[in-house]
Amino acid sequence: MCKYQRNVERRKQTGDPANYTLQGLPKYYSSNSKNLPTRPKSVEEVKKSRPTPTAVANVTPQKAAKTARPEELWIRLARELSFGDLTKQEAVEEREEWYAEHAYYLANVSKRAARYIFYILENLESRGMPADLALLPFVESSYDPFAYSHGRASGLWQFIPSTAKHVGLEQNWWYDGRRDVISATDAALDYLNDLNKRFDGDWLLTLAAYNAGAGTVNKAINKNTRKGLPTDFWSLNLPKETENYVPKMLALVKIFQNPASYNLTLPKVPNSAHFVAVDTGTQIDLAQAAKLAEISVDELYRLNPGFNRWVTAPDGPHRLLIPTRKSKAFKQRLAKVPPRDRVRWQRYTVERGDNLIGISREHHVDVATLRASNQLDKDLLKVGQVLLIPDAGNGLSPLKGLNRGQASSDASRLQHTVASGDTISDIADKYGVKSTQINNWNKLASNATIRPGQKLVIWGKAPNTSNQGIIRKVGYKVRNGDSLSLIASRFNLRIRDIAEWNSIKTSQYLRPGQSLTLYVDITHADL
Repeated sequence: MCKYQRNVERRKQTGDPANYTLQGLPKYYSSNSKNLPTRPKSVEEVKKSRPTPTAVANVTPQKAAKTARPEELWIRLARELSFGDLTKQEAVEEREEWYAEHAYYLANVSKRAARYIFYILENLESRGMPADLALLPFVESSYDPFAYSHGRASGLWQFIPSTAKHVGLEQNWWYDGRRDVISATDAALDYLNDLNKRFDGDWLLTLAAYNAGAGTVNKAINKNTRKGLPTDFWSLNLPKETENYVPKMLALVKIFQNPASYNLTLPKVPNSAHFVAVDTGTQIDLAQAAKLAEISVDELYRLNPGFNRWVTAPDGPHRLLIPTRKSKAFKQRLAKVPPRDRVRWQRYTVERGDNLIGISREHHVDVATLRASNQLDKDLLKVGQVLLIPDAGNGLSPLKGLNRGQASSDASRLQHTVASGDTISDIADKYGVKSTQINNWNKLASNATIRPGQKLVIWGKAPNTSNQGIIRKVGYKVRNGDSLSLIASRFNLRIRDIAEWNSIKTSQYLRPGQSLTLYVDITHADL
């Protein structure tokens, strides 16, 4: 029992009115109760023949007690956790006390996890993997599928681009599989399973390798072997982040085995599927899909965070996660919408000076889509040629930042002063107008270069700073060869904004290792 638990028990015995019970669960769900729900057998009972420390680390998932299936997901999780005997370390207790003193944080993350954790638990069970791994996204991403780290890791399971490619997760202009709940979970469990085999079933070394890389862990093991030292996780010299990472995970195991004893109130989450995967068969506008499902576009996007745009990817995956209670009606309504009507199109007439790259930027589609949609085998366009372009539906996109919209009829004359790093396309996005309109208003050629300090006339509304996609604050460490221009390009930002956020000059030289704060739209950045 950690210090925080002792304080809770002491207050309880003196009649403190604080709430010690798990919301929605009987008050007997506490650490000293004889009526505690059936717990899994101890590691010693399951593996009597493995008394050594190494054997203790090789925990296999334990079967839940053969009682009625619990209606509450957190009860199920508590019963199925099996890493309990691996938590008896001082480093774990330190993290345990931090979590216990910040119970509101765990309550908030648990609420966010409610959408996804049942799916993860079911997959762990079907694979015969420890239920404890369902807690890993607490450490990795705080169960936020839009989480993005300074190391370019993204999604619930925080895959970096190179590892995502290794495990087969697709990343393109339309779609990022690292954020896809189904694809990323399947890939993460495959990866964890492979790592576990590589480390002979030792789950602590597996978790360390998931964080630091198998090569780093192997190197530490080999170093200890040469010195005749133990090679369990606690004996290895690993990166500081990894030495903290595993105890964080184990501390969560202790807490979720008996949350009531930590005065932790968890949201009510039924032990049933929150969503159903529905095969759409074709590309579909997400705003239209949300309307068919009778849910908000925001909710649809949080269940389907892998899509970068206002429409699903042309080449798939052709499925949407829909809340279970809405899935039947959604399927019926979807069946009545012909594939040709699932994406709106607009007709664009090619003007003098137009090219595919310029048109794609202006309409927020990629060049490959323009080619495919119009059966173009070359990039040469003719004046007067008509192109079909996917239409975001006049502002009905899932995220405002994914469809900048058109200038309104009550536009007024504005003046924009060009800043370093500005482009016509950026300025058009900012004011919700077309690049060609800015060129016409200012009598600029389509390929004209604009200069810092130049004044441009804009007919439109003042820019709406809330007109953004999924924005995350990112701590970025400058690398060798980095410049403000390069960083701005990588994260689809403006140099001026980066300078303002970090109180530096746009001409300032960056030092390797220097820390920068960025506010990144992760659906548009080059992650």
